[in-house]
Amino acid sequence: MSDSKKLIEQIKKLKKEKNAILLVHNYQRPEIYEVADFIGDSLELSRKASQTDADTIVFCGVKFMAETAKILSPNKNVLLPVIEAGCSMADMITAEQVLELRAKYPNAAVVSYVNTNADVKAVSDICCTSANAIKVVNSLPNDEIIFLPDKNLGHYVQQHSTKTIHLWAGYCAVHQDLKGTDLIAFKKEHPLAKIIAHPECQEDILEVADFVCSTGGMAKYAEQNGSEEFIVVTECGMTDKLRQDVPSKNFLSFCNLCSFMKATTLESVLAALQENKHQIILDEEMMNKARKSIVNMLAVV
Repeated sequence: MSDSKKLIEQIKKLKKEKNAILLVHNYQRPEIYEVADFIGDSLELSRKASQTDADTIVFCGVKFMAETAKILSPNKNVLLPVIEAGCSMADMITAEQVLELRAKYPNAAVVSYVNTNADVKAVSDICCTSANAIKVVNSLPNDEIIFLPDKNLGHYVQQHSTKTIHLWAGYCAVHQDLKGTDLIAFKKEHPLAKIIAHPECQEDILEVADFVCSTGGMAKYAEQNGSEEFIVVTECGMTDKLRQDVPSKNFLSFCNLCSFMKATTLESVLAALQENKHQIILDEEMMNKARKSIVNMLAVV
């Protein structure tokens, strides 16, 4: 038996013993999928975090995702296998900066992407994911919206809304570094392929995409579309997931790796279960405030 198979067996055994559930983001390593109870995008995993009866949630993703699970399940034990797995986008906005924006635009509702830290969610009106951002923004009674932190997702939302949207200048480095000129050149090598792009990409990418959606919508599009080949424009791990979900189609990566997402390993998952590390602990008052913004989002979708 290989080392990986041994680790997988140990993890599955410990999950049962500790009544633990593993929530795994689409961008994780393929071997992490093998121990997952649920695999999905931020919205799917947020829902699962709020519905699980498990005593322990092991979140194979990044810190803001584990924080969201803790906010929705404050009485559960939430573990993040690699405590250093942060998010550069989430770190581009602080709660203090949000309060300054509120003072500057007093009539605006604050819509925070789930890719934010817990203290930012606590001073927001509502959260959104890339899957529901347009719906969330258009559901609000306010004519003005402060959208943060991702300027690219915010710009995409602006194209589908009549509201005045004030954008924060944050971004996901993984998507920001992908260039439209390079994508056009890549497309010329695969002229029959359809381009599926994540809305965290810059406008020059989205302009040439055949379909723009969250990671959760990519498999559905590929299944329903008549094309046999697709260029996937997002973090590289999504191509691995799509090859598993839709094996009858061919998927080509136009991507960058997220080192934070790839930090989680089978060894770190096993250690988290064995040693109860690393626990997500948040201030109760902050959690209560942040929960409102997430619950408001879940009520819309």
